[in-house]
Amino acid sequence: MIIDLPDLNVWLALVWPLHPQHLRARHYWQLEAGGRVVLCTSTALGLVRLLCHAGVMGEASLTPQAAGEVLERLCEQPGVGFGGEPTDSWEVFQALLRKGSLASRHCTDAHLAAVAIVNGWRLVSLDGDFERYAGLNLLRL
Repeated sequence: MIIDLPDLNVWLALVWPLHPQHLRARHYWQLEAGGRVVLCTSTALGLVRLLCHAGVMGEASLTPQAAGEVLERLCEQPGVGFGGEPTDSWEVFQALLRKGSLASRHCTDAHLAAVAIVNGWRLVSLDGDFERYAGLNLLRL
């Protein structure tokens, strides 16, 4: 069974109808998603943070409580849950950082790539920055 780890940009596009990539994210969700779709600590925290950020969401920004409820509703969907982050993903993450070619803005991406690689999950993203990680199963939307 394919297990997907969507990047934060995919989760935000899924839950926010005004996101420019909302229709593409919905298409993924309805027709391309793996048998299981997981959040990890980085994507769950990032989603709550962005949903509460007025600079991102404008008048649609939520309170932390309401953003937490969005997260709970996502996890109540069939096949959706919270994926574990094995400790060996830390070693893969550190190896990616040691390569020295990452900009600071890609550190979270490197962590998500490491979690996906170690777990054998497919990472799903709207951006092409993940194409730099060898061994990563990537679905770019």
